[in-house]
Amino acid sequence: MADWEIKKTLGQCFGTETPFEIGQEYYAALVEAEEGLERRDYSIDYWNAKHPQVFCFWKSRMANPEQKKKLFVDDEMLMAFFDRLAEETEPEKVNFRFVLTLILMRKRRLKYESSTLDETGNEVWTLRVTGQDRFEKVVNPNLAEDQIEQLSGQMGQILQVDF
Repeated sequence: MADWEIKKTLGQCFGTETPFEIGQEYYAALVEAEEGLERRDYSIDYWNAKHPQVFCFWKSRMANPEQKKKLFVDDEMLMAFFDRLAEETEPEKVNFRFVLTLILMRKRRLKYESSTLDETGNEVWTLRVTGQDRFEKVVNPNLAEDQIEQLSGQMGQILQVDF
C-alpha cells in the first residue's frame, strides 16, 4: 500500500501566500501532485478568479487557535468524495474509497447488499445508497485492520475530524 499524508492547513492561500484571518472563509482542496493527493487552501477571491484545477474541495473557515475546534463534515460531503472516487483504479484511491465506504456504512448512508468476484478475482461489494434507488459497487482491497486505521486517520486529517 502506498503511504501518503495530507497535511493540515498552513493558514494561507496557496496561490498568493497571503495569510488567512481568523474567521475568514476559504476553499480547502485536494490536488493530484507527483507524490499523490496534496491539500491546498485558496482564498475565496483567488478561487473565484483563477478556478484552480482540483480533485475535490470543501469550504472551510480559518479557526481561532484560542478556541476549541467545532469541526463538522456533513454526510453529503462524504458522499461527494465517495462518488468522485467511483471510477478511480489507482490502489491508494481504491483503498481510500473502501475506508470511506466503511465510514458511510457506519453512518448508515450505505447498506451492504451482496458481494461477488470480478473477472480478476477481486471481491466487489454491492451497496444500496440509503434513501435513493441507487446501488454502488466498491472493490474490497482486503486491507488489514492496521491499514484501515491508518487510512481512517489520514482521512480524519484531510477533513479535520475524528472517524
